[in-house]
Amino acid sequence: NNEKSVPQILIRDLKFEKKSLAKLMFSPDQENHPSKAPVKYGELIVLGYNGSLPNGDRGRRKSRFALFKRPKANGVKPSTVHIACTPQAAKAISNKDQHSISYTLSRAQTVVVEYTHDSNTDMFQIGRSTESPIDFVVTDTVPGSQSNSDTQSVQSTISRFACRIICERNPPFTARIYAAGFDSSKNIFLGEKAAKWKTSDGQMDGLTTNGVLVMHPRNGFTEDSKPGVWREISVCGNVFSLRETRSAQQRGKMVDNETNQLQDGSLIDLCGATLLWRTAEGLSRTPTVKHLEALRQEINAARPQCPVGFNTLAFPSMKRKDVVDEKQPWVYLNCGHVHGYHNWGNKEERDGKDRECPMCRSVGPYVPLWLGCEAGFYVDAGPPTHAFSPCGHVCSEKTTAYWSQIPLPHGTHTFHAACPFCAHQLAGEQGYIRLIFQGPLD
Repeated sequence: NNEKSVPQILIRDLKFEKKSLAKLMFSPDQENHPSKAPVKYGELIVLGYNGSLPNGDRGRRKSRFALFKRPKANGVKPSTVHIACTPQAAKAISNKDQHSISYTLSRAQTVVVEYTHDSNTDMFQIGRSTESPIDFVVTDTVPGSQSNSDTQSVQSTISRFACRIICERNPPFTARIYAAGFDSSKNIFLGEKAAKWKTSDGQMDGLTTNGVLVMHPRNGFTEDSKPGVWREISVCGNVFSLRETRSAQQRGKMVDNETNQLQDGSLIDLCGATLLWRTAEGLSRTPTVKHLEALRQEINAARPQCPVGFNTLAFPSMKRKDVVDEKQPWVYLNCGHVHGYHNWGNKEERDGKDRECPMCRSVGPYVPLWLGCEAGFYVDAGPPTHAFSPCGHVCSEKTTAYWSQIPLPHGTHTFHAACPFCAHQLAGEQGYIRLIFQGPLD
C-alpha cells in the first residue's frame, strides 16, 4: 500500500502490467487511443434534415447528437417524497444542488419528490432551451425549410425542457426515456393544469403539456421493420396509450406490458420535432456516408442520359445538396421516368406544376432528384433506386417502403407519413416511386 516501501522496479512492472491489461480490454480500434474512444450509447437524429441543419450544425444545435459515456456519472433516481408545504419540501425546491420534481395538486398542496445521485447511470437532456442543463437543443422542424430563418416565425410547441434519456453505464448500456427535463435549478415543475396522479404504490407521476410520444418499430430497425404503435411516456417513464389530443387533461390507459426502454429505430416525438434513436450497434450495421458516396459515383459512372436532350445526367456531390445542378436528374413523379431539366410539355393551363412525360405521356409533377445523405435513416445498404414523392429524395427501395408506412405525429392530433430527409408529407398512392433511368445510347 505504501509505495515508498516497495522497490521501484516492482512499481514499474505493476504499472506496465496494468497497461497491458488495459490494452486487452479495448477493441482493436481503441487500442492505440484508449483515452480517445469513450463508449457510445447511441445517436439521436432529427427527422427532416438531410445530414446537417440548413445553416450548419453549431454546438448543441445540430441535426444529430451522439450520446457518449460521461467521464463521471450524472444520473439521478427518485429518493424522498415530501408533502408540501413542509419546510423540507421548500428546501428541496430551493436547493440548487438537489434534483427534484414538484407536482402542484392545488394552491395549498404540492408533492415534491427529491432525486438523488445515481452512480450507475448517465443523464442526457433534450429540449428547446439553450440553458446549460440541455445537452441537445432541438427547434421546430419546418418541412423543406432551407434556412433557420423560416422557422423563427412559428410559435414553438416543443417544451423548453422536453425530455431526458438515462443510459446505464454498464453493458448492455440500456437507454430509457422520461418526459420532462430538469431546469437550471435542477427542478421539474408540473403545474396545476398538467395531468398528474398518485400511483398505486403511493408515488406521483404526470404528463407534460404537449407530451413525449414514442414508437418502437417491430423487428428492430432492419429491412424487415414494421411500424409499431405510438405511446406516451410519463415523467416517471411509464407507458400510456395516447390522449385524445396532445394536451388533453385526461391521460390515456397505462400499458403495463411495454417499457420506456429505447431500441434501435425508436422514434421520439416532441410535438414539433421527431427524433430517431439509433443504438451504437445498430449504427455499426448501417451504411456509412462513404458507402452512399460510392453508390452515387456508381450511378454517375453508368452515365444515365436524358431521353429528350441525350445529355448525361449526374447526381451532385453530397456537399451541394440544395443547389440544382445543370446535370441534375429530374423525374416525372407519376411514372418514374428520369430526365434532365427541359421545357417539354409545360402547358400553361396546368399552372406550371404538372408536366407531361415525353416517354409515356403521363401527366404529373416534375421535380429534381436529391440523394438522401443522412445514412442513419437507411434500413439497408441497397442502391438508390427509389424516390419519395413529392420531394424527390432518393434512397434504397426498402428505406422508402419503410418510411412511407410510418404515421408521424403532425400538429396536435393528426398523423401522416413524411420523407425523413426533408419532413415533407408524402403524396400519391405509395408515397414513393421506382426510378426508370435511360442508359447511354452509344
